[in-house]
Amino acid sequence: MYKPTAPGTWKGRVDALDGEEGKRWHQGIKLLNLTDDTQPADATQAIAMLGFCCDEGVRRNQGREGAVEGPSALRQAMASFAWHLDEDVMLFDAGDVFCTNQNLEEAQKQLGKKVHALLANTYKTIVLGGGHETAYGHFLGIKQALPEGQQLGIINFDAHFDLRSYEKQASSGTPFLQIADDLAAENIDFNYLCLGIQQSGNTQKLFNTAESYGTDYVFAPAMQVYNFQNLQEKLQRFMALVDVLYVTIDMDVFAAAYAPGVSAPAALGVNPEIVLLLLQEIINSGKLLTLDIVELNPKLDVDNRTAKLGASLLYHVVQQWSQV
Repeated sequence: MYKPTAPGTWKGRVDALDGEEGKRWHQGIKLLNLTDDTQPADATQAIAMLGFCCDEGVRRNQGREGAVEGPSALRQAMASFAWHLDEDVMLFDAGDVFCTNQNLEEAQKQLGKKVHALLANTYKTIVLGGGHETAYGHFLGIKQALPEGQQLGIINFDAHFDLRSYEKQASSGTPFLQIADDLAAENIDFNYLCLGIQQSGNTQKLFNTAESYGTDYVFAPAMQVYNFQNLQEKLQRFMALVDVLYVTIDMDVFAAAYAPGVSAPAALGVNPEIVLLLLQEIINSGKLLTLDIVELNPKLDVDNRTAKLGASLLYHVVQQWSQV
């Protein structure tokens, strides 16, 4: 089910005496209804955010539910950001796709349709999850919009491979195996790089699956600023293999001190600084097609810490992406 964002959803601080110089995101963002005929935005750069209110995949994966509220928490955390976008940049909220009656598969199809509508009309697209089952629905839209012959690369900032078997049912742990098999059915390469993998969080079966599908990865302890040059080189080699990039950020990649509000917190997870540096490299490549942020669980958050981190990452993504 899809619902456009209601007017008045975006609320935040108002610096009335500062006029245009005091503008904030909640005052500048425009609402986009994807039930209408979606048209290209009248702007040099148009960035659209679309929510996926779903944690059915987390429930099926025996995780802690609550990510269904992630899009709302991210909007609240972004609302009062200072507006520093150029005049030729427009920022849109394209509403939410909901999972009803635990029908994850239908919700993913609906997400794919909305993502395709945005990408086909040249919107730079950001999906606000939702559990990591968001990724498969997101991919369904990417696949429709991908020009024939172009190679897709997937970069996953995550503690987990999410390559579990979906023989019994799909879940938040299965999206990238589903994607790999869909691509294989069309004789398309599966280019998959995972950054921040926790050895303790992935069974040998998952490592074997990753190897059999040609997955490249970096363990969480190596995701350090002092190791940036090596990480940069690995990232550049991967990006050179593909034409466009889909980036997905699972908030459980970060150390629990930074991101307590996730389904599976990582005590020895990654520092946000290195992720921000690598995101800058990705955006500067000019190949970023679309991005999502997933697994924020507001029910488990502490002082909105995880929501604020996710929102801050998106702020930097929007600022930099709007200039590429």
